[in-house]
Amino acid sequence: SDTIGWEAGYWHDETIDVDQSDGLSDQELDALVARSMARVEYLREEEFQSTVPVEVISREEFQSQRSQNATSNASYDAWNDQVWEALFVIGEDKEANEELQSATGQSTAGFYAPGDNRIRIITTTPDSPTIDNSTLVHELTHALQDQTGDLGEQISSSETQDAGLATDGVVEGEANYIEHQYTERCSAEWQCVAPPESESSGSQAPPNLGILLTLLQPYSDGPVYIDWLRQQGGWGAVDTAFEDPPTSTEQVIHLTDEEPTPIEYEDRARNGWETFPDQGVNGSDTVGEASMFVMFWYQARTEGAQTVSPRSVLQTSSPLDMYNYDAPPSAGWGNDRVFPYHKGTGEDAEHGYVWVTEWDSEQDAAQFHNAYRAILDAHDATSEGANTYVIEDGDYADAFRIERQGTRVTIVNAPTAADLADVRPQSDGGSDDADSESGGESMSTTAAAGGESDGDDSSTGLEAPGFGPLTALVSLVATLALAMVVRRRG
Repeated sequence: SDTIGWEAGYWHDETIDVDQSDGLSDQELDALVARSMARVEYLREEEFQSTVPVEVISREEFQSQRSQNATSNASYDAWNDQVWEALFVIGEDKEANEELQSATGQSTAGFYAPGDNRIRIITTTPDSPTIDNSTLVHELTHALQDQTGDLGEQISSSETQDAGLATDGVVEGEANYIEHQYTERCSAEWQCVAPPESESSGSQAPPNLGILLTLLQPYSDGPVYIDWLRQQGGWGAVDTAFEDPPTSTEQVIHLTDEEPTPIEYEDRARNGWETFPDQGVNGSDTVGEASMFVMFWYQARTEGAQTVSPRSVLQTSSPLDMYNYDAPPSAGWGNDRVFPYHKGTGEDAEHGYVWVTEWDSEQDAAQFHNAYRAILDAHDATSEGANTYVIEDGDYADAFRIERQGTRVTIVNAPTAADLADVRPQSDGGSDDADSESGGESMSTTAAAGGESDGDDSSTGLEAPGFGPLTALVSLVATLALAMVVRRRG
């Protein structure tokens, strides 16, 4: 009879005769999948309820399927463009949806589709298919999650960017944790099929590293979070987190149960400026600590902003952790809400946003404020009055007003300095927060030493010993992977 660690006639620790140097035959593929399922069962201490079909498809077919399944929503796209522009990751010259599709389309190695309960491995040689064992184990873990819970519901129900990444801290964190345990045993006690040679990425332009580093946060911090949960309550604690996932990336990064501070917001826009009430949460998104860290890292690396050292992303403290997302300008996050605005519709529409951030202490708020100012300085922003700055040229050419009152920092963005007062009129006290006293003075110190180019321009800045380039690590969950950050379209 079936038991944990045994599947379709194969035990987790037995040797199989599989050689994929010339591609996998159907029999070899069946044996490899069956033994891999047994190994996932053994490591996860959970039984598969049914066999998981595995197919190998070309990258061209994968990208074609994504294009066919893509939907368009002009209101959502305009709203989401402003969210990523606020993060200084995707500028005005590009569309967020296209950039996200491009990044994941180039980087995805395989996926599990909850809708049809099967795994698809992506390759450049579909006629002589090969499978990376780690990718297979990762996706089989997703299949097990789906058989014992509702994976599709979990990864598609989050309403904000931060909540989606936090949920994936459990979903992808568990899959990467099992993958790590598998790899360790391959080096010590298990016979494992030799992986195929690395596939060339071809002549495609490299994807946006800011997008990829954002998408990878659950894969990096998630395994550490899963290990922390297991230390507290075994796999039962992981099951509980899967059913009731963390609400913020702060919780995953810092291994805490601290809940975000509520942010109330009153729309005061005038002269035709409006929010997108049908998108996000009452028109707002929450980007969270992980995305804020990426903003500071990406601007340091690409523009030389004095925010964080680009190499700080490699300063991890756990062998389970690929990249570090903890830095002074983004740590101490209490909550945030980005409210995209528009005036008019279609090609003639103008856009802006109000970004309200809340911090654990006034010092945390000051560090964020100073680092954000450093980004504006890196784009040669000029002062246009109290707390107001204008970037004249480039992908982020706009006007900005920054107010800091106590633990709150509010950023207002509009096409021109004159438009700022229409997107977010100031109160009589000159503050963006009518309940706070004005305290948005300019600070002369920077948040952290950084912004240097770090030398080798051929490096992505994301390589880490034992892991290789970031683009070789991404193994997203079906086309729903985009829901991890983009969420359901409105």
